[in-house]
Amino acid sequence: QVQLVESGGGLVQAGGSLRLSCAASGGTFRPYAVGWFRQAPGKERTFVATISWRGGRTLYGASVKGRVTVTRDNAKNTVYLEMNNLKPEDTAVYFCAATEGVISTQYREYHYWGQGTQVTVSS
Repeated sequence: QVQLVESGGGLVQAGGSLRLSCAASGGTFRPYAVGWFRQAPGKERTFVATISWRGGRTLYGASVKGRVTVTRDNAKNTVYLEMNNLKPEDTAVYFCAATEGVISTQYREYHYWGQGTQVTVSS
């Protein structure tokens, strides 16, 4: 069973950038698709991005499309989320999750979750 650990969150000014990492421990990311979701206080968990296990297919949420890029390095068992031109509304806890199925924008399709990393964007 794969365990996921996110890192790279922090406080950044609007317009800044962050790169989040999601590392697999106790196993390998193959053949899991990996997604990123975020949850702000009092709000539902929403889809950010996902990548297939070979890395050939990606999907992005409408609110972040054009500002984020998801990539993966299976040799390092790590998935990355590069976020640029951050906005205050991007403030949330960011989670990575893995699924043995095909990539999905639905968080219920993901079976393994990390503990989350906080991203705070100041105006």
